Amino acid sequence: MSYNNILIEKENGLAQLTINRPKKLNALNRETLEEIHNAFAELESDENVKIIVLTGSGEKAFVAGADISEFADYSIAEGKNLAAKGQEEVFDRIANFHKPVIAAINGFALGGGLELAMAAHFRIASDNAKMGLPETSLGVIPGYGGTQRLPQLVGKGRAMEMIMTAGMIDAKQALQYGLVNHVTPAEELMEFTTKTAQKIMRNSMVAIGKAIEAINANDEDGVNGFDKEIENFGKSFGTEDFKEGTTAFLEKRKADFPGK
Repeated sequence: MSYNNILIEKENGLAQLTINRPKKLNALNRETLEEIHNAFAELESDENVKIIVLTGSGEKAFVAGADISEFADYSIAEGKNLAAKGQEEVFDRIANFHKPVIAAINGFALGGGLELAMAAHFRIASDNAKMGLPETSLGVIPGYGGTQRLPQLVGKGRAMEMIMTAGMIDAKQALQYGLVNHVTPAEELMEFTTKTAQKIMRNSMVAIGKAIEAINANDEDGVNGFDKEIENFGKSFGTEDFKEGTTAFLEKRKADFPGK
């Protein structure tokens, strides 16, 4: 499938999805969101892809927000639909994706850009990265999960402050807050992210998918995360990966997981 606003590169089990609108600082417009949705459908069905890395083109921005020109004249109903469709088709889809998704934040991650990064399973930032949710400075609130995922990651008080002030924090502060897992020099971001992905791929991708589901269950209304953990723990015993992992352990060798 060909895309106008994103690039996909696949190598050794790793797919890099790059938002490619550098003249717009990779801002998210409707077409780009649709392409991200379609790309994840493609990556989900590709058995050779084990992990996805999200990043932005150029050195200035991961994603510097949503394309404001597209929704400046929206009605209440249109605004609600914009958020609902975006959350369902892109942000929630990424958050619940059964393959690991890592955000490699290079430069600005603002508004919808930070929300995209927060939808990923974890984040690695370059030392020149800046992050924030500036929506209240435009008379609106974050609409792609920002009011929900930011408190989960940094705590309610810090999230309140970031959203109310509409300010930015730098990579060092983001690391201190727990918003990102690691900070690297800009020139080492992709190398570090790739090495992290390779560490993940040594393990059972089937088990990792079940772990993602169990971890996310803790945030779902009406779902007992402990029950989901017990259920998925039990299911693991029926996989070929479990048989290989335990056999390899007992035989004192490295496991060669079949991914089934």
